[in-house]
Amino acid sequence: MIFQDWPWRHWHAVRPQAIALRLGEERLNWQQLCQRIDALAGGLAEQGVSASDGVLLRAYNNPQTLLAWLALLQCGARVLPVNPQLPRELVAALLPQFSLRHALLLTEEAPFDTLAALSLQQSSVTPNFTWQSDHLATLTLTSGSSGLPKAAVHTFEAHLASAEGVLALMPYAEDDDWLLSLPLFHVSGQGILWRWLLRGARLTVREHMPLAQMLEGCTHASLVPTQLWRLLHEEQTLSLKTVLLGGAAIPVELAEQSHARGIRTFCGYGLTEFASTVCAKETDGEADVGSALPGREVKIVDGEIWLRAKSMASGYWRDGELVPLTNAEGWFATRDRGELCEGRLTVLGRMDNLFFCGGESIQPEAVERVIVTHPDVEQVFIVPLEDAEYGQRPVAVIEGREGFEVERMPEWAKDKLARFQQPVYWLLLPASLKTGGIKISRRALQEWVNASLRA
Repeated sequence: MIFQDWPWRHWHAVRPQAIALRLGEERLNWQQLCQRIDALAGGLAEQGVSASDGVLLRAYNNPQTLLAWLALLQCGARVLPVNPQLPRELVAALLPQFSLRHALLLTEEAPFDTLAALSLQQSSVTPNFTWQSDHLATLTLTSGSSGLPKAAVHTFEAHLASAEGVLALMPYAEDDDWLLSLPLFHVSGQGILWRWLLRGARLTVREHMPLAQMLEGCTHASLVPTQLWRLLHEEQTLSLKTVLLGGAAIPVELAEQSHARGIRTFCGYGLTEFASTVCAKETDGEADVGSALPGREVKIVDGEIWLRAKSMASGYWRDGELVPLTNAEGWFATRDRGELCEGRLTVLGRMDNLFFCGGESIQPEAVERVIVTHPDVEQVFIVPLEDAEYGQRPVAVIEGREGFEVERMPEWAKDKLARFQQPVYWLLLPASLKTGGIKISRRALQEWVNASLRA
């Protein structure tokens, strides 16, 4: 769909009384939502926010955050959402390169000295920025797996292209309701937002509470396999019809149990630079991540996954300029290793993660895919431990379910992994490395493992 006005205004014109949003237990139709956004955008404009201003938004998901997002976009701001759990020192070090003027902090913390502090207040002032699909709308921090995070910049049309590709595969009708289950400071959370706006369906945003309560009345959710597994095994009453799974291998048993409860599950492969999902499929127990969605292209060059898509970021933002993502051939080289077979992509792991043990190459993700099949393992990471004799040795860091006994893992893995792949240590994932985000830093894990085992 090509919008001629803000998506929320489009749906206001088409279906003004249709329910658009559940904010906690409050329901807003498209007309009421537009009124809220107009008032907040007016308040932000009155505080000096104007078109193309960079605005830091530091907030957790809640009803206020969602409204703040839409109001900032309607002002024409270039929004940089930041995880409140990122250390202030790191954020302060990153700020100068992102050309920001304002900060909206929906957290209990002191303002940043270099940015004008904003508050959410209402006003009848009308921002003079009108809908432009090619406007640079968001800056989203990458995971920073090879250094400090970079900020990928997306236009409105790139976000909508991402949503269009996903919804070509997954059903999401106007009466369906998607839970905003992932944070808006991650591109996967933004993906939910833009699917809702593209389809003109319903979205639910709730304060933090048990997942089963948050899902009440929702038909759609984006979850990691462990979350869905727990919901099914706790025998919760679920209104879910469709789940987009990410973050780990999808066990066949999970897909079968979901289907038996009337829930379709989908999985895929995505990147911050591509505004979320690039390849996807309905889960089938196979190791691949599906085929390229409409508007995306995938190819393998020397074992590396290269991508092009309408959803691709315009570049990385640095010191007021866009730094191109693409190489000389016009493709984005992902640094992910992969294989294509009959159009279906299998992701083998990060090229950066590969390490060598006594001359043998170890791709951590390949070992992890074996270990995570253990019924009591929720997630596992294989990281290298520096070793004078072998160069590096594999160490397993595991988060297990209740009753998990890590000391039994060496015996369990003995006949499932090659000798050089078998971890020399099996450790439990420390709570200090769970940041509340979607991904756990492999670099932080490696530093913790090497420091702990050499202490």
